Amino acid sequence: MRRCDVIIRERDVRVNEEIRIAEVRVVDDENNQLGVMSPREALRIARERDLDLVEIAPTARPPVCRIMDYGKFRYEQSKRTREARKKQKVTDVKEVRMTPKIEEHDFQVKVRNAEKFLKGGDKVKCTIRFRGREIVHSDLGKKLLERLAETLSEIAVVERVPRVEGRNMIMILAPKL
Repeated sequence: MRRCDVIIRERDVRVNEEIRIAEVRVVDDENNQLGVMSPREALRIARERDLDLVEIAPTARPPVCRIMDYGKFRYEQSKRTREARKKQKVTDVKEVRMTPKIEEHDFQVKVRNAEKFLKGGDKVKCTIRFRGREIVHSDLGKKLLERLAETLSEIAVVERVPRVEGRNMIMILAPKL
C-alpha cells in the first residue's frame, strides 16, 4: 500500500505522543515492515528521520503505525478531496409550469425550455397547476404531461410518472445517459 493510498479521517488519527498502546506494528516511510515494537521505540526512529509516527490502522492487533511526514500527508489528502469535489456534477431540478388550457405555441416554448434543461444535465419537474374546477379534468393534465414526455423521449426518461399532489400534477423527467 503506497502512502497516498491511505485514506484516514483526520479526527480518527493519533500522532506521535497520542499513541498510548503497549505494542504497535511499524511501517517506515519506504513501506518496509520494521516489526512490532513499543510506541516509544517507534517514535524514536521517526524522530531520527525527522518524521512523525501516525496510527493508520487502530483496530488491527497490534495497531499499525506508519512513519511519515504528517503535515505533508494532511495537505495531500485535502488536495485529493478538493479535486474530487471539483469533478462532481451537481444535478439541479428545474421546473416547467403549465396549465391544462395551454396553447400550442406556449407548449412548444415549454418543450424547448425543458429540452435545454435536460441537455444541460438537469432534471425537469413538469408541473400542471389546476385552478378552480379544472381539477375535475385531471385527465387533460395527464394527457398533456404524457405528450410532453413523448416529445422529449429521445433525450429524457420519465423518472416519476404524472401524479396529482394537491392542486398540481407533477411529473419528473431525467436526462438519458
